[in-house]
Amino acid sequence: MLGNRYITAIVPALNEEPSIAKVIRDLLRLQDLEFGGQLIDQVVVCDNGSTDATSKVAMLNGAKVVTEKERGYGAACLAAIKVMSERTDIVVFVDADQSVAVEELPALLQPVTQGADLVIGARTSELCQSGSLTIPQRFGNWLASFLIRKLWQVPVTDLGPFRAITSTALRKLRMEDRRYGWTVEMQVKAIQRGLQIIEVPVSSLRRVGKSKISGTVRGVVGAGYGILTKILQLYLRQFTADVLTRARV
Repeated sequence: MLGNRYITAIVPALNEEPSIAKVIRDLLRLQDLEFGGQLIDQVVVCDNGSTDATSKVAMLNGAKVVTEKERGYGAACLAAIKVMSERTDIVVFVDADQSVAVEELPALLQPVTQGADLVIGARTSELCQSGSLTIPQRFGNWLASFLIRKLWQVPVTDLGPFRAITSTALRKLRMEDRRYGWTVEMQVKAIQRGLQIIEVPVSSLRRVGKSKISGTVRGVVGAGYGILTKILQLYLRQFTADVLTRARV
C-alpha cells in the first residue's frame, strides 16, 4: 500500500528463471516509509511462453502467475492486467531481468501521490551501468523520443519500461499493442488525452542473461519497426480525427 492505495507490480517474463526470484523478492521487501507497511501489495508475473522454470520460481517467491503463449511484451502486459486485483489503484511495470533498480520505485511513485497520472523512469546516462544499454537501444530511444517531442511538443526523453500509472489512467488509454509498441503507445495516448506525465531519473543496470530484443538482430529490427510504426499510426489517427472534426464545424 501507498497510504491507502493498492499497488500491483506487473512483470512480463520470458525465460527469466535466473533473475525472476530476486526481482519478486526485492519488490515484496519494499516498505512504505511514510505510512508504514509493505509497499507492493501484489506481484503479477506473465510467463510469455517460457521453456524454463520461470513460472515455478515466480510462484514459489510469492507472485501470481498468468501464462500468455502469444509472444510479445504488450500481449504479456495485457494478460497480466486482466488478472490483477480489482482493488488496484496504481500499476507498476517492472522488467524481469534485474535491469531495474527496484529500490528506486518509491521515487517513481512519489509523483503519483502529488497528482501525476503516468510516471516514466527515464534512464539517464549518469545512472546507466556500462553495457546496460546497447547502441541500437540508445539510438532507438533517442529517435522515438525526438519524434514524440516534435509531433506533440512535449519534453519526452525516454521510453523506459520501468513506470507507474494509476489504474484510472490505464483504463482511459484502452491499450491495444501486443508487441513492441506497448511503451510508446502508453506515452503517446497519455499525451493525446491530456494526462499528467512526469519523468523521474532512474538507473539502468546490466541485465541477467541475453536480451530477447536487443540481443538479436531480429529483435532490434522488430522493436524499432514496431515503435516507429506505432508513433506514426497514433499521429495519423489523431490527424484524421482532427480533420474530420474541422470538416463538421
